[in-house]
Amino acid sequence: MLRRPLVLSLALALSSAPVFAEDLMQTYELARVNDPQLSIAESQRLSTRENAVQARAGLLPQIDGSASLGRSHEAGETGTSRSRSYRANLNQSVFNWAQISNLRAQRDYSTAADYDLEAAGDELVSRTANAYFDVLVALETLAAAEAAEEAFQKQFDYADKRLEVGLAPITDVHEARAQYDGARANTILVRNALQDAYQALAEITGTPINALRALPEDFRPELPAGGDAEAWVQRALETNPSLQAAKYAVQGSEHGVSTARAGHLPTLGLGVTYSNSTGWYSPSPGQVSATDEGSSIGLTLTVPIFSGGETQSRVRQAIASRDIAQDQLEQGRRAIERNTRYAYQALVAGISEVEARRLAQVSAQSAYDASQVGLEVGTRTVIDVLINQQNLFSAKQQYATAKYNYLRNRLLLEQAAGTLDVATVQDVNRLLTQDVTAPAQ
Repeated sequence: MLRRPLVLSLALALSSAPVFAEDLMQTYELARVNDPQLSIAESQRLSTRENAVQARAGLLPQIDGSASLGRSHEAGETGTSRSRSYRANLNQSVFNWAQISNLRAQRDYSTAADYDLEAAGDELVSRTANAYFDVLVALETLAAAEAAEEAFQKQFDYADKRLEVGLAPITDVHEARAQYDGARANTILVRNALQDAYQALAEITGTPINALRALPEDFRPELPAGGDAEAWVQRALETNPSLQAAKYAVQGSEHGVSTARAGHLPTLGLGVTYSNSTGWYSPSPGQVSATDEGSSIGLTLTVPIFSGGETQSRVRQAIASRDIAQDQLEQGRRAIERNTRYAYQALVAGISEVEARRLAQVSAQSAYDASQVGLEVGTRTVIDVLINQQNLFSAKQQYATAKYNYLRNRLLLEQAAGTLDVATVQDVNRLLTQDVTAPAQ
């Protein structure tokens, strides 16, 4: 049974949310309404479902009618003839295995399309969250880059002043200037990357997002409930929508083989006809008329004898298509199993990495502060301070990346397992409590 579509769940959950709160939930709501990829998936599903309706139509009564009115006058003749007729036909398929198996195939493909749409909804959550986290990482990277630029400028000014009073060699000034110039160039690149990240998010949401919520400084990741890696893999094999879509595609292709083989079988149809025609002929001096009315009913048995090898070719083609679908199913199953294991392992490793990166940032900050004091008392050089400042910048950047990679992997795990729903998005959104805004241009 299909889960309730994620888009409907989100719409219900967001009905009481603040309209202008640009957190992850509200950002996804914008994406759900404006994302072209999801709209394409919805239209593809509607298009595919119509194939089942069309296939069923072939098994229902087919009724058509015709009417005609004519008049003729032959040259050299004094008479004129007129005619009027109408006709109604009803045809009903009694037995046509090709139509029956085709209807079954199209129903399976329709169900597969439902799962494809569900997978597209899950993918939209992942794409939106990734774009959202890219902006947050870029913001923290820019903050660290600007702090580094400011610190490098201070070190350059400090080295320059020491050079003036003869307390520092010229090499310290050159080194400090090189680091400062490099930091300025890096800030420009990081600021440009941030603007591109904002544009990537706007590409999905259809509108600029300038105020977001980020993880707090004291963020502590935890492993979500759901068992170990094997439990997640088993859940993924049972509920992943892409895998379910592939299973129904295989069933549809099996019915496709039956449809092709039905070309060797006879078909039986029922036909009912009613006709009425009237004609008038008017030779001088009198007039003659005639009326013909009749109806018929009958069964028609059609037996295929030879089609030039077309039926055999269609069977071979359908078998090849079925084999492709089966291989795609197996390929998808293996990929989902691998991706689920990787996401779980990355999530477990990410918890330890976040803590390690946090401690590395604390250590880098302590080392930088100590080198600043050492420089003032003459036990450390400007180069030592510059190196520690660069290490601090890298530590901050790596810590930010590790935090948001944890959130990415959590969503990827839920997506692979087929359990990504509004509750998951809400859980992640509750972790984002720190308000951040776009920097001034």
